[in-house]
Amino acid sequence: MLQGLVVMPWWGYVLVALAFTHITIVSVTIYLHRHQTHRGLDLHPAVAHFFRFWLWLTTGMVTKEWVAIHRKHHARCETEEDPHSPQVLGLKKVLWEGAELYRKESKNAETLSKFGHNTPDDWIERHLYTRYSATGVGIMLVIDLLCFGALGLSIWAIQMIWIPFFAAGIINGVGHYFGYRNFECPDAATNILPIGILIGGEELHNNHHTYASSAKFSCKPWELDIGWTYIRMLETFGLASVKKVAPIPAYTAAKDTCDLETVKAVVHHRFQIMARFAREVLHRVHAEEVRKVAVADSQAALLLKRAKRLMVREKTLIGEADHQHLQEILANNTTLHTVYLMKERLQDVWRRSAVTQEQLLVALQEWCHQAEATGIQALREFSANIRTYTANSVKI
Repeated sequence: MLQGLVVMPWWGYVLVALAFTHITIVSVTIYLHRHQTHRGLDLHPAVAHFFRFWLWLTTGMVTKEWVAIHRKHHARCETEEDPHSPQVLGLKKVLWEGAELYRKESKNAETLSKFGHNTPDDWIERHLYTRYSATGVGIMLVIDLLCFGALGLSIWAIQMIWIPFFAAGIINGVGHYFGYRNFECPDAATNILPIGILIGGEELHNNHHTYASSAKFSCKPWELDIGWTYIRMLETFGLASVKKVAPIPAYTAAKDTCDLETVKAVVHHRFQIMARFAREVLHRVHAEEVRKVAVADSQAALLLKRAKRLMVREKTLIGEADHQHLQEILANNTTLHTVYLMKERLQDVWRRSAVTQEQLLVALQEWCHQAEATGIQALREFSANIRTYTANSVKI
């Protein structure tokens, strides 16, 4: 076997391949995604340029193209204009042809013009990184071959397929198809895994789509976003500055009336509030109703269990058949119908347009009165909790 300048045991080459691909993933998630696209943090120029240089060597991706395509994805998510929605194009298409979809959209001049603003446009970007975007991966091939000999070709091949498969395929595909959801954001984004290491934290895709500008993707105590860990390390050395993270609701226990502060807090924390409504009202009342029905009719209880997911799901993401099934169940269960109706009315409070804060306050107060008048304990307790919200959010 032809050997390179660096000779190692077999596991050494495996570690090198994993290390190289991990640096690439970190470059994508921190530099391209959180810094350039969503401006969730600022990076020291030296760090930002290292990431840009490394991506040129290992992917050939142009910053402006990647940023523009991703911004368009957020702006047109799950529509015909979304560059890579598995809900529109099918999971198989996005999973296995994600890189092709990226290349196709990168040639769309309108996309680059409309969504690619405020990306690097210096001399080296114009005359090297953009003009010779494919040259970097050729240089990387030479480096791998010189350092690791024939095995360098395998390391290079792994580097070349890592981003197209895991980022363009897994995140854009599986991340909008399978997984769990902490928040019912308007699109189909899911958290693939609670431990975000393999793809740098991008696994927490539902969290990201809910709070797109947040530099931190993890939202629950059990979730790990390794990209955020690296950001905090860079911040410690003065090489990064976090600008935005998802806010955490604040409460004042003694507060028992809705005021303008409550309105601001409810609108600002609407996704957390709806997630809490799902846990403390919908799930609780649903479980109670299933137990009641199971006593008389176990088959009916099984059918009722199907309603749990549909009651929580974002309404625009429910298919026609599921919507009809949900309506049939709600029509036959007054209590579930009531809590579901109260869920929709609560969402209407912040969905209203062209209204003043005073009008929103009246709407929220009315919702609380209606919730308490239902006589459903879970709704009464949730109404009391709503009143304790304050506008001063805690940031992590």
